[in-house]
Amino acid sequence: MNVLPNEDERMIGNSARAMLDADCPPQLVREMEKDPLGYSPALWASAAELGWCGMCLPEAYGGAEMELVQLGIVLREVGRAVAPLPLLASSVAAITLARHADDALKSDILPGVATGETILTFAFQENDARLHPDAVKLTARADGDGFVLNGAKMFVDSAASAHAVLVVARTGSGLSLFLVDLDAPGVTRTPLVTLAKDSQSALSFDDVRVPRARLVGPVDGGWPIASDMLDLATALLCAQMVGATRRDIEMAFEYAKLREAFGRPIGSFQALQHMCADMQIWTDGGEMLTFEALWKMDQGLPAWVEVSQAKAFCNERLLAAARHSQSIHGGIGFMMEFDLHLWYRRIAAWAMRLGTSFEHRARIAQALIDQPGNVRLGDAVTDREWHQIAVA
Repeated sequence: MNVLPNEDERMIGNSARAMLDADCPPQLVREMEKDPLGYSPALWASAAELGWCGMCLPEAYGGAEMELVQLGIVLREVGRAVAPLPLLASSVAAITLARHADDALKSDILPGVATGETILTFAFQENDARLHPDAVKLTARADGDGFVLNGAKMFVDSAASAHAVLVVARTGSGLSLFLVDLDAPGVTRTPLVTLAKDSQSALSFDDVRVPRARLVGPVDGGWPIASDMLDLATALLCAQMVGATRRDIEMAFEYAKLREAFGRPIGSFQALQHMCADMQIWTDGGEMLTFEALWKMDQGLPAWVEVSQAKAFCNERLLAAARHSQSIHGGIGFMMEFDLHLWYRRIAAWAMRLGTSFEHRARIAQALIDQPGNVRLGDAVTDREWHQIAVA
C-alpha cells in the first residue's frame, strides 16, 4: 500500500473539498438537522453531477468502476464538511447489490442510483447492537412467489429520504437479504433524535410483501453478504470520522494560536502543545488504518481484521481528539450555538455506530486467539475462516 495519495486521488479530494466548501456552510448543516428529509436536494444534485453516486458501480449501470479508496477520499471530505448527504448509506447498499444481486435487479435499480435519482440505504441493527447473525430477529416468511417480512430495524441511515432499503432478515435456518421499497404497504418510518441530529430512523415491517425478484443472494445464505456489507459500511464510516476529526482539530489549532492568556497565545503552553501533538497523531493514525482496510478490499484481500482495527482506533482516539478540541476552546466549545459542536456531536455519534471498540476488539481477539496454530500479526485470515468465527 502506498500511503501517499497519487495525482488522481489528490484531484478527487481537492474537487470534493472545493465543492463542499462552496456549497455546504455550517448554516446549511444546521438547517438540515431540522429538515424532515435530512439532506439538501441541491447539494445532492451537485454530488451526483460530480459522479459521486456511482463511483464504485459497474460502467454497465452508469457507474465509474472506481476504487473504494477513492470513494473513501470523497467520504472523508463529506465528513470534513459534516455534509448532510445520504452518500454513505446509498453507496454501501448499491455496491452490495452490484456484487450480489442478479442482473435483472441490478439493471432495474443501479442506473438510477448512479445518476442520483434513486437513493438506497441498508438495515441490519435491531435492539441487539452486535454485528452478529444472532442479533437479527426480523423474519421473512416464504409465501407463494415472495416473502412476508415482520419485525423492526433501528438506526437506519437516511431512511427518510431513501427509496428502498436493503434489509437483512431471518429466513428459516439462516439470513437473507431483500431490497424493500420504503413506500410499500406495511413499512413505517419513524424519525429518531440522535446525538448527531442527522437523519436516522426506526423502520417497522408489518406483513410487508416482497417479491422473490427482490431477494439478494441465496435464501439462508445471506450472512457472508451481510458481513461484507457491514465491513464496507464500517470502513467508509471511519473515513467520514477521519475527515470530521481533521477539520475539528484544525479549528482547535487555529484557536490556540489566537486565544491569549497571561499575555501570550495559549498554544505556546507546553501542555496544550502536547495535546495538539496527540490530536494530530491520532487523526493521522485513524486515516492510515482506514485506508489500509479500504485498500485491502480493493485488492480482493480479506480485510475484516483491518476494518475492526480501524473502527476500534477511530472510536477511541478520534473521539479523544475531539474532546481535546473542546477543552482547548474552553466554555464556548460546549455551546450548541458554536459551530465546533456540529463536528463533535457527529464524531461522538459515529463512534457508537457499526460497532463499539469493545465489539471490534473482541472480533480481533477471536482472529488472534481462537484460530489454531501460531498467530502472526499481518497474516491473512480467509473470508471462510472469518465466517466460521462469526457464527461460532
